[in-house]
Amino acid sequence: MRIYCGQIDENLINTNVEVYGWVHRVRNLGGIIFIDLRDREGLVQVIVDPEKNELAEIASKLHNEYVIHVCGKVRARPEGIINNDLKSGKIEIDPKTLEIISTSEPLPFPINEKQNTSEDLRLKYRYLDLRKPEMAKNFILRAKIAKYMRQFLDDNGFIEIETPILTKSTPEGARDYLVPSRVHKGEFYALPQSPQIFKQLLMVAGFDRYYQIARCFRDEDLRADRQPEFTQLDVEMSFVTARDIQNLHEELLRHLFLKILNVELPNPFPRLTYKEAMGKYGSDKPDLRIPLEFVEINDLVKNSEFSVFQTAANSETGRVIALNIPNGSVLSRKQIDNYTQFVSDYGLKGLGYLKVNDLAEGINGVQSSLLKFLTPESVLEILKRTQSKNGDMIFFGASDAKIVNNAFGALRVKLGFDLNLVEKTWQPLWVTDFPLFEEQDGRWTSTHHPFTAPINEDPKELLKNPGKSLAQAYDMVLNGSELGGGSIRICNMELQQATFEILGFSKESYESQFGHLLNAFKYGYPRHGGIAFGLDRIAMLMAGVDSLRDVIAFPKTQTAQCPLTDAPSKVSDTQLKELGIMTK
Repeated sequence: MRIYCGQIDENLINTNVEVYGWVHRVRNLGGIIFIDLRDREGLVQVIVDPEKNELAEIASKLHNEYVIHVCGKVRARPEGIINNDLKSGKIEIDPKTLEIISTSEPLPFPINEKQNTSEDLRLKYRYLDLRKPEMAKNFILRAKIAKYMRQFLDDNGFIEIETPILTKSTPEGARDYLVPSRVHKGEFYALPQSPQIFKQLLMVAGFDRYYQIARCFRDEDLRADRQPEFTQLDVEMSFVTARDIQNLHEELLRHLFLKILNVELPNPFPRLTYKEAMGKYGSDKPDLRIPLEFVEINDLVKNSEFSVFQTAANSETGRVIALNIPNGSVLSRKQIDNYTQFVSDYGLKGLGYLKVNDLAEGINGVQSSLLKFLTPESVLEILKRTQSKNGDMIFFGASDAKIVNNAFGALRVKLGFDLNLVEKTWQPLWVTDFPLFEEQDGRWTSTHHPFTAPINEDPKELLKNPGKSLAQAYDMVLNGSELGGGSIRICNMELQQATFEILGFSKESYESQFGHLLNAFKYGYPRHGGIAFGLDRIAMLMAGVDSLRDVIAFPKTQTAQCPLTDAPSKVSDTQLKELGIMTK
């Protein structure tokens, strides 16, 4: 019977099998030829005895990455060569036939060895890179994630509906990828950054539980966890509250982790408001595996003689915090200098610190150049608030709150990994109650998108205090990575118009850009909300890899290029002329 190499085990002993695959490794030991044969599911060992003259002659010609076809009987391995690390490690195949299907030239990098091959070379020969067992494992896992997502949502009454790839450009958010129209010269489609408007219109159409595993596109600067084209699980629901959506998708994530990793996630997930998350961790996607929290000390240093503390503590936008590092006194001066340089990259001008030598000695048991600027009472209160112990070190951050949050939020994570403080567990949580708007360059922008409903849905109140409005928005975070986010949508025409007005759209502009959505408000508009999860990011975390490129079959580089196909590339003058385009 035909079977995958990696699926053969001792249950098939004395069974005749047929396998196809690539030669992972071949060894000739005194005439006996050992062939490790590989396919997407794993490895199996084929042993050719020198007495089988015809087969031995064929086997002697084999090299790595030849494609071969083997028929033979499964038998138990001798006791001394059992490999418990392989599913097939207790068996081998005694071949009856051996056929070379195709040969292979020497590879630009090895498949069967752990080597630091440059990423550009890996992506140029991506079809070879994907042969690596660890890469195959990632994509099998990714396929299971998509399968179980669909299964869960189908079982919960959702309908999978596809939305357009060629759509209309909108000015909000990241830059669109534009597609010129040949038929309508001078006009352009946009590739969707998300199916947001279409899924809201599906709610108006009465499809009250929609989902789609959707391809999305954003022309933005890239990082290890960003790609110009990506895949997300997109979900929308009518007649629900934010908590209904959160509860269902908690259950979805628990279902995935139990089915695929046999891991039980907490029930329910912890919850933090945006304000709490920024207050404790300086981040709206905190990694809860790291047991370090900020402690506010503005009130203790307002009258400090240290101008940096005093200025920040008395500023409306300033913040002074303490971060206690357990056993941090072991840090060398060089390490402290390195951390000082690290936070300076985020705009923080210095990193104050205090060593806790012996709490029993009170103020005499601590060591810091800052002591001359602080009262003994304030120092003792800092020790109390930070719950410091002998041998700890306290770092201080003082500046504008945004700078402190960015710098110490990143420092907290770096310290967690540098000092092995990261717990080996999965820590999901919800972050809720985000600001509805944020100010950039003197104008308001949406924190999520312009269709997010405020907690107070009074249009007059929204126009009066946009900066104080909180959103009915929520993000799911796992181990410091945002898995997805969503919101309850604006379901009132006047409120939607007020939002557009705050964002600086003229009536003519928002009717031109979003008229198809605004018209839908006239014809029975249900209350609804939704969420979108980054499937690539979920796969990356579950696979235990550091880059999205390890779970996307043919990814782009950090310069948005494809070394395999040389995309993007120039096109012919004929094509440009057809499209009515000239390039400069």
